[in-house]
Amino acid sequence: MMGQSSNDVTFEMKLSKPKLGLNERLRVDFIMNRDGDNFNPPDFTGFKVIMGPSQSISSSWINGVRSYSKSYSYTLSPTARGKFTIKQASIVIGGETYKSLAKEVEVTAAVDKPSDQMTADDVADENLHLVAEVSKTNPYLNEAITVIYKLYVSPNISVSNYQPLDNPKYNDFWSQDIKVNAISAQNGTYKGKPYRYVILKRIVLYPQKSGKLDIEPLSLDVTVDVPTGRRDFFGQRMYAQTNKTVSAGSRTINVKPLPLDNQPADFNGAVGDFDFAVTTSKTSLNASESLQATVEVSGKGNLKLFKLPELELPSALEVYEPEFTEGVRTTLAGMQGKVSNQYTIVPSFRGKYPIAPVNFSYFNPSTGKYATLTSDEILINVLEGPLSSSNNLTASNSQKQSVISTGNQFNFIKLNPNLTGKSTSYFLGSTTFYLWLLCPLLLIPLAILFRKKRDAIAGDIVGNKVRKANKLARKYLSAARKQLGIKESFYVALERALHNYLKAKLKIETSEFSKDKINELLKEKQIDDTTVNNFIALLKNCEAARYSPFSDVQMQADYDKASEVISLMDKQL
Repeated sequence: MMGQSSNDVTFEMKLSKPKLGLNERLRVDFIMNRDGDNFNPPDFTGFKVIMGPSQSISSSWINGVRSYSKSYSYTLSPTARGKFTIKQASIVIGGETYKSLAKEVEVTAAVDKPSDQMTADDVADENLHLVAEVSKTNPYLNEAITVIYKLYVSPNISVSNYQPLDNPKYNDFWSQDIKVNAISAQNGTYKGKPYRYVILKRIVLYPQKSGKLDIEPLSLDVTVDVPTGRRDFFGQRMYAQTNKTVSAGSRTINVKPLPLDNQPADFNGAVGDFDFAVTTSKTSLNASESLQATVEVSGKGNLKLFKLPELELPSALEVYEPEFTEGVRTTLAGMQGKVSNQYTIVPSFRGKYPIAPVNFSYFNPSTGKYATLTSDEILINVLEGPLSSSNNLTASNSQKQSVISTGNQFNFIKLNPNLTGKSTSYFLGSTTFYLWLLCPLLLIPLAILFRKKRDAIAGDIVGNKVRKANKLARKYLSAARKQLGIKESFYVALERALHNYLKAKLKIETSEFSKDKINELLKEKQIDDTTVNNFIALLKNCEAARYSPFSDVQMQADYDKASEVISLMDKQL
């Protein structure tokens, strides 16, 4: 208490407790024994004001002596651990300014049983629970688990509002939110008692490390209406409103590593239950025509988190970088759908070319065993076209037969040459001699024409590069072009096209890299800053499109920019 006059004016601050846990509440009362004006509270650094200021006044006469008290009350919630000072408050009483003494409060880690003496919070603690339901606590590496967050509310209280305070980061997990379309209350039980609950958040997680992994808690600030046990003038029950911070509680998942025993040599991280096939659009064609070969994995499992096996093709077949296609949806059961690589193949020569069988290995968590699927061999028959020297050699070798000695196998050699004399002719001075002499002179005009043609071709190198780069951009962006006008599908296809382009050109899996890492890689390849910045800006737009509205005009602009960026980068690479 400070500032005490002859009339014994008092103005002081009282705290409900000097030490509290992070999940407890602090009540602060500023009490005076005379009415005052211009109350000025402190800024409550380190705390959030949950309720207040609320005023209360009490006045009474006891044995002819008047007793008066007025208070301003606040309910505070800590925002961090540590030692904090509730600073001075001031008020003007009878023309004089009075100030309260500052007091120190220590905030510790959350406590198991909050000891707050505020009735509303006590009731809220007993009747409000946020629960994280985990489908499996001991999954295999890359096996899907589901976390569902439910808010349980007892019939004894009512919730008028809530907002998230801290969302889990899900470190060491690949995560996918499953959208909750509508918040609707359902009947249920909590610890054997009837409750109403709502599902707030659903998420599918794929652990990316083995061992013990922590799932951080989800925290909510909930506004609760609690009955006080008092009734108003009309007999209606009176309620007190309070704010409560609830957390789902940290959960620890024990992730089992994939067994090393009997692990196939070609295993590439696929975990689930899959089908596998290699197919071609045709098996007979002419040289210089094209066909498509598709490597496809379908089923349930971590479809976005492993690399597809690659085709092994004869060197006589020209093959282009594959186009990756993804048709995967994520439900509470995890990912399901299919992923594929489509190769464009162009044969140059006539002949028969085998596409060798391809193996695909995966781990099935249901059986705890590895499985290997093998595609069928496919024979490509090129009907018409030039015959390569290697094919001729192969054909002659394949047609070799056994040779049987008869004892007179050299009879075809003539032992008697029957040589006769011939008349001698002279080349020097003949007609043939003069024709050969004039030949170099006749070749001079042809050489001039050839040189002009070569210079013209060389002069158009830039044009050829531009046309080639534009064609390459259209190839990678073909899937995105088909989805123009459909925001989600367009930006998913655009992001995949940008990553596939870098994958093809830099021979790296850019989907594993952050935008900063991609920025660094492109600058190492001496791509100019403007092009790099435009490329990163496109990736950012692909991410922002998940949460923000994008118009058809914006989509068309991003498509045009992507085509330009790929063309420019290809010329620089």
